[in-house]
Amino acid sequence: MMQPNDVNRLFDILDYQLANYPRENALAAKQNGVWQEISTKEYIKQSHQLSAGLLAKGVKAGDKIAVISNNRPEWNITDIAIQQIGAIMVPIYSTISQEDYVFIFNHAEISLCIVSDESLYQKVKNIKEKVPALTEIYTYDAVNGAPNWKTLFVENPDINQINAIKAGIFPEDLATIIYTSGTTGAPKGVMLSHKNLVSNVKFSVGKVPLTWGKDKSLSFLPICHVYERMFIYAYQYMGVAIYYAENMEKVGDNIREIKPEVFSAVPRLLEKIFDKFIAKGKELTGITKILYFWAIGVAERYNPEGNSLLYNLKLFIARKLIFSKWRAALGGNIKFISSGSAALQTRLARIYNAADILIMEGYGLTETSPIISVNTPEHMRIGSVGMPLDEVEVRIAEDGEILTKSDSVMLGYYKSPEKTAEAIDAQGYFHTGDIGKFEDGYLFITDRKKEMFKTSGGKYVAPQPMENIFKASPFIEQIMVVGESRKFPAALIVPDFAYLESWAKLKGISCANPCEITKHPQVIARVQKEIDTYNEHFGQWEKIKKFVLLSEAWTIDNGTLTPTLKLKRKVITERYAVQIEELYQTED
Repeated sequence: MMQPNDVNRLFDILDYQLANYPRENALAAKQNGVWQEISTKEYIKQSHQLSAGLLAKGVKAGDKIAVISNNRPEWNITDIAIQQIGAIMVPIYSTISQEDYVFIFNHAEISLCIVSDESLYQKVKNIKEKVPALTEIYTYDAVNGAPNWKTLFVENPDINQINAIKAGIFPEDLATIIYTSGTTGAPKGVMLSHKNLVSNVKFSVGKVPLTWGKDKSLSFLPICHVYERMFIYAYQYMGVAIYYAENMEKVGDNIREIKPEVFSAVPRLLEKIFDKFIAKGKELTGITKILYFWAIGVAERYNPEGNSLLYNLKLFIARKLIFSKWRAALGGNIKFISSGSAALQTRLARIYNAADILIMEGYGLTETSPIISVNTPEHMRIGSVGMPLDEVEVRIAEDGEILTKSDSVMLGYYKSPEKTAEAIDAQGYFHTGDIGKFEDGYLFITDRKKEMFKTSGGKYVAPQPMENIFKASPFIEQIMVVGESRKFPAALIVPDFAYLESWAKLKGISCANPCEITKHPQVIARVQKEIDTYNEHFGQWEKIKKFVLLSEAWTIDNGTLTPTLKLKRKVITERYAVQIEELYQTED
């Protein structure tokens, strides 16, 4: 049997699974309504066949190969095939702009690209003339006029040749370049070595309550992002089967079909799941409805660090009568859900964990491969991002910035030594750009260093934590706090239109479209009431004095969100410059 010490490069993980936890369903995806499963042995075989085909095409160590695809087994097979011949995998989001595609392809000098479907094939084909290094575009799906990725496969690959190449690949070698979307400026290519990612896998697996070689996961967050990608490597290392959801709309159905023990999520998804639970409760009547919302009230007071005997009795009843149905809606087997990418509302963290749906909220960045800290069943504090992983060093700089050092910290930014030097200091500490603090060993994120602003009165305002609190309002879908060099903070707000429309209907308010509803005096007054309520959490200088309701949501497609759903503050500020100026025309 292979030992953990034998796993030093990413492709070693697959050999480790075969030796220790071989699965008949190592990977699975739905085709024509049926789950098609791929065994560990078949996964390795196809990776070898593709590696041999890439070598026959002239691909050599150091060549950059782009993959633009939804989550699917083909992605994993391609990933391993590229890595084990020393080439560099460059995963790219499907949702970025054509300008970003041109920049990334040229910056990384992509020589070959594999895409999932016809729309992405056309998107890449349209920029091919602007990318001199790009020679071939292959597709996973059958697309007229496009070479299929299976045409690269060599039926009987020379395993000795592949093994000889693998033997010359070292843990410190570059494995992948991940381009971070960023909220300003051109994307940066984060260089991660085999050691970076493998170390983070090994640091993390001991923290999660999964059964090695037995459990199932459902994956739907973009695998091109380091958050989901590291989990995929961790699942393979632990022998956990990976099922890929059909699409975001089918996630709920797929969860009930697969009954996974684990999946990773972002806070917005957990908010939407909770909204559905609330909507279900509102459909109830009589004593059942009273019990339902009593249980939620009990959950809101949950403290994972200890509760009274009376509270625990109430929680036992709530779990038995109400929350058992929530677990059933999530397949019934969930051992934990990982939450990352942004802060989860503390109220929801309490409710989910009280409902016996363990949320392990963590923190990390692409540059740290990614996990730095995480809340675990044994050590959990609501509102924090947990304790740093045992092998990860974290300290707080004099200005409050979080610094970290470990084997998981990136090699640097591709072709950008000056930005690398800015990010990683002479002592090897990576400067995260996040402001934070420690309490009893738990790490708390208080803001982004570059997003804090100062009012004209000289007071610092941290918008992120404010926005997270205001988003607890059912009326508010999205919010951005503004006020740099102004007398007071103000806010741009995108309402939760579904909730707002149902409220308006109850009040007899008739509006033809989102634009009308955001201008209705009663609607504005009701949102003002919400602002007043949540303003109580803040000091006088932080309170939102004015706001404007917007009729268009911020999305990836309209360029106001990054692919990881972070606000592009500069873009939003420029787009709504007129509305912001109007908020301050008569400054209080």
